[in-house]
Amino acid sequence: MTLAYRDNTAAHTTAEGSLTERLRTRSVRVSVVGQGYVGLPLAVELGRVGFSISGLDTSPDRIAALNAGHSHTPDVDGHELAALREADRYTATADFATLSHSDVVIICVPTPLRKSKDPDISYVLAAATETAAHFRPGQLVILESTTYPGTTEELLLPLFEARGAVVGENFFLAFSPERIDPGNRNFRLRDIPKVVGGVTPACSRLAALLYRQIVDKVVEVSSPKVAELAKLYENVFRNVNIALANEFALMCRRLDVNSREVIEAAATKPFGFLPFYPGPGIGGHCIPIDPGYLAWKMRLNGYEARFIHLADDINRAMPVYVVSLVTEELNKRRRAINGARILVLGVAYKRGIGDTRESPALEVLADLRRKGAEISYADPYVPSLVIDGTVFEAIELTDARLTTADCVLILTDHPEFDYRRVVARASLVVDTRNATWGIPSPAGRVVVL
Repeated sequence: MTLAYRDNTAAHTTAEGSLTERLRTRSVRVSVVGQGYVGLPLAVELGRVGFSISGLDTSPDRIAALNAGHSHTPDVDGHELAALREADRYTATADFATLSHSDVVIICVPTPLRKSKDPDISYVLAAATETAAHFRPGQLVILESTTYPGTTEELLLPLFEARGAVVGENFFLAFSPERIDPGNRNFRLRDIPKVVGGVTPACSRLAALLYRQIVDKVVEVSSPKVAELAKLYENVFRNVNIALANEFALMCRRLDVNSREVIEAAATKPFGFLPFYPGPGIGGHCIPIDPGYLAWKMRLNGYEARFIHLADDINRAMPVYVVSLVTEELNKRRRAINGARILVLGVAYKRGIGDTRESPALEVLADLRRKGAEISYADPYVPSLVIDGTVFEAIELTDARLTTADCVLILTDHPEFDYRRVVARASLVVDTRNATWGIPSPAGRVVVL
């Protein structure tokens, strides 16, 4: 469906002109709905440049911690958060009435998949409904939550039109996908170009103006749907290429070749190749989830996204393969998986952070436990973990624990681990991240995915 709205590109409307001036002077009040891994860094970055920020969340514990200056994400420094609180430029709250006093509302709430692999947009709908209920003329509303193409115009826009909003005139609506990579020190929020797609040109102009205050580059596209699809394509691209790397690793094992060596050799080509590496599966809130939104939408349009389904099948089978690999290597040593002492290194979904959302390590640990293995884990970022209803505490990685383990299983290649020490002390290392690459070891002691 193509939507057309009146918009005077030669001259600003009164509402647009007023909001433009206040955005430039940073005198607007901004509410960021959702204070998780996406919303909190965004709120802090906006506060850092001078905007007055309300961070809305439904968790009382999180609100209390944020107002006390305690950050739960590696991308926000607690001292900076506390400084913004002291300067009265940031307040965390559960009171959605705050939205009625906001000039800009940015929605950054979770968008998971149901077990049926259908999109669960209940959080987006709840946040948008609250925002519409507190609508006042002149507001700019931006959705950042990853979702299926068409959400901004088909779901959000009617909620505001029912309240008397006229998009492009007294109300401005846009989609700008979040692109944060938690824990990435090389590419922080301000370093990552922001894609913006407004319902009308005026909507795009205002959203782009806001983001230009905090990022180096803003890319305006023709519509929210283009921006929604851009985010999905980014993660479909990663999902498919990770699946290719995972399947390639399985082939290399059958050929008795180290996949990392092959990939590194291929990566010496200065054009036409981008290296992806195998692992125990995919994790985090984006790569395992986002492609499902596009596949679901296309299914409604009578098209099966075959690459997406195949990549999902390959990636989701990796935890099972890892367990079978551990079992096989123990059998070679005349040791059954039942009763074997398995020491897991790393349970976060990627290195350098404590985020366990969709981490393949959770499935691997649960499967090992169901097969009777005695499991323990070390992770400097994850102090405790619940597996099948049982709480496990992270252990200290001592020489004695490395020596007595029947298998040390590397699932997350945190830089804090001393891999030379691990290889020297452990009798068997199953390395799913190639963290032991280049470390000399006796034949058969280290098995690489």
